[in-house]
Amino acid sequence: MIAIGGSAGSLPVLAALLEQLPHPLECTMIIVLHRLKNVPSDLDRLLSFKTPIVEPEDKQPVLPNRIYLAPQNYHLLIEQDYTFSLDYSEPLHYSRPSIDISFDSVAETYGSRALGMLLSGASKDGAAGLQRIVSAGGTGIAQHPGTALFDTMPQAAMDRCADIQPLTVPEMVQFLQELKMSPEHDR
Repeated sequence: MIAIGGSAGSLPVLAALLEQLPHPLECTMIIVLHRLKNVPSDLDRLLSFKTPIVEPEDKQPVLPNRIYLAPQNYHLLIEQDYTFSLDYSEPLHYSRPSIDISFDSVAETYGSRALGMLLSGASKDGAAGLQRIVSAGGTGIAQHPGTALFDTMPQAAMDRCADIQPLTVPEMVQFLQELKMSPEHDR
């Protein structure tokens, strides 16, 4: 499972990562972006390059080799039975969806089979969740703060956990291209 979180300044980086993903995709990916809650959005279609991106529905199964985008104004969680849960509880770090909440559920469900990536953003959302992924045995990557339009989010993650790797955008692309998932990691 690859979980990517971002906020202000992350869209160009996310687009660059998605454009360079290997095809066919050999894993499941969720994307959690801070977005305006009451404005119509076609972000799922705009980001669909080689692989369609869909916004999951509550209790929908997590399927292998798919990319999912957290719906606007809902926290996105993955349950132990590998289904999505949409939550409308209070915003965390002024955000719903919250990257921390999604990353926490990814850490709990996938443990060492999780890769968390935190991109540009102007809040600290995602820092604690990325630390949790690393603590569960997964891998944590943060966009190198010197390359982020807003460095607060990736810097907060690196300040919380020394095991989080700071990577530039080309390094993140290379990392994803070289990533090989074995069949048991599909879920």
